[in-house]
Amino acid sequence: MIEVKKLWKFFNGTAVLQDINAVFEPGKINMIIGESGSGKTVLLKCIVGLYRPEKGQIFYDGREFTSSSDKLRKEIRREIGMVFQGGALFDSLTILENVMFPLEMFTNLDYQSRRKRAIEALHRVNLFDVEKLYPIELSGGMRKRVAIARAIVNRPKYLFFDEPNSGLDPITARVIDDLIVELSREYNTTTIINTHDLQSVLSMSEKVIFIYQGQKWWEGQKEQILKTENAELKRFIRASGLSEII
Repeated sequence: MIEVKKLWKFFNGTAVLQDINAVFEPGKINMIIGESGSGKTVLLKCIVGLYRPEKGQIFYDGREFTSSSDKLRKEIRREIGMVFQGGALFDSLTILENVMFPLEMFTNLDYQSRRKRAIEALHRVNLFDVEKLYPIELSGGMRKRVAIARAIVNRPKYLFFDEPNSGLDPITARVIDDLIVELSREYNTTTIINTHDLQSVLSMSEKVIFIYQGQKWWEGQKEQILKTENAELKRFIRASGLSEII
């Protein structure tokens, strides 16, 4: 379980996140939704430690992360798998080297063990015989799967996805959705997905948090979304193209 308590984040004196309180449930797919600029990506980056909040606390299974020692922060980071919006693959590294990268950072495994784990992760996301290729040689959907392989190679307890369907066609987006669900179940991870794709929310999520202008404006189950009376959430849903079913 990941808990966020009274979280504030400022940029240039402006509050981007304001007093956020949230619980992300273990073994479930938790989604953060909201308009562009709402603060949802900033929240995700605070939770994984890419940004330090000015106020508030973040707990990973009871372990305080925001102001913990470097040793504890590294221990928790070792348990995190992250898929960035654009994949964030290293263009100068082969696919195999990209996937092995977290193992080099966080484990003492020898090269052959790291290579074996990386190939297993690639096979798990249905990528075969791509180890010697470079990211530029792959399609967008394949690059996304490489990023997912890299995120799971260290067998994480917590999985984070920042707009996993960004830039993908609808068919490939659904394939990625199905893969995320499979991996979350297989690894029993606490999974947090930042997205504006309401189709993904309705098909995948088990808990949803809606961020509006830097504040938590609504939370609930996906079944409740289409019945909400929250004006801002209803407007967000209509803008998503699902207005015909609300």
